[in-house]
Amino acid sequence: MSGPVNSRDRILGRVRRALADVREEPGGELPYADAVPRAYLREHGDRTPAETVDLLAANLADYRARVHRCTEDDLPSLLARLLREHGSASLLVPPGLEPGWLAETDVERVEDRAESTPYDLDRVDSVLTGCAVAVAETGTLVLDGGPDQGRRRITLVPDHHICVVRVPEQVVSSVPRALDRLSPGRPLTWISGPSATSDIELDRVEGVHGPRTLEVVLLG
Repeated sequence: MSGPVNSRDRILGRVRRALADVREEPGGELPYADAVPRAYLREHGDRTPAETVDLLAANLADYRARVHRCTEDDLPSLLARLLREHGSASLLVPPGLEPGWLAETDVERVEDRAESTPYDLDRVDSVLTGCAVAVAETGTLVLDGGPDQGRRRITLVPDHHICVVRVPEQVVSSVPRALDRLSPGRPLTWISGPSATSDIELDRVEGVHGPRTLEVVLLG
């Protein structure tokens, strides 16, 4: 007669049952990625690059982000106007941002410093970044801490975030397509519209966990 079953035996039993249908090969079990079939769609619909960008713009606007389109030549004047309209006196700038983007504004520029405290960042009026990739189907911007994006916290504390997306090269249709371009070892920030939350009455409050205002510039 077998002895009493303890918690360890129960857990191992569940693991064995979960792995019961994993086929074995001469060298051992199949890798996990091959053992479980994943036949889901990697994107929905057949769109041209221009249609994909239009879908991104529509979904960003649906999330209450402010969407702007411009060319490379018009970007400095657009950024100067957005900062002026927001009343920004200071702007946090990642180290790898293109200097020409701010050629038409004299707003005070704040560096992305490791020693900056949340209180320091809270005193900054706006932050300007690029992005790693944008997902059209979900209206999501993904930052990975690249030179033109800076540390994660600089886009989580200031109240106004301007994000420049190069189109169509930085825009993909779906989340699976985005994951193909991203490294899991990077500090990823996924942004779908301004920060917002709702209470049980469904009263929307913006700016709780991040910027109250998100402006997205589609640069092409």
